[in-house]
Amino acid sequence: MEELIELRTCIEQQRYAEALVLIGEMEEMNKEDKINKIYSYIEILLLHLIKKFAEHRVTRSWELSIRNSVAAIERVNKRRKSGGYYLTKADLAALIEECYPFALSRASLEAFGGVYDETALANQVDKDEICREALTLIQKE
Repeated sequence: MEELIELRTCIEQQRYAEALVLIGEMEEMNKEDKINKIYSYIEILLLHLIKKFAEHRVTRSWELSIRNSVAAIERVNKRRKSGGYYLTKADLAALIEECYPFALSRASLEAFGGVYDETALANQVDKDEICREALTLIQKE
């Protein structure tokens, strides 16, 4: 909100160069917010995919969580007015890779009732396959 007031002041005072800098900063803050939201949904997506691949089964709640996460990623990533997306396929793949260790940590607490630590659980799944599956699901939307 503070930035909007400052932007208005710059425009009223015809300080357009400063106004453009503020607009750039606001755009960057908006994109960072989108990335953080997408990261959170990717973590949930990966968590359930890891459990699914590790336990060789799936529950209805996991499937629902996977579908909801994919839909939320699509919704947050889509640019409403200008069309297109905030993050490219390569950006999403990098975010999936970055998020995987955190999702694995959470999955180790849930899969098989939490009896395996991260390392043991990691040995039971194919990280590359899970990451490819996540990206495929996201790209289908």
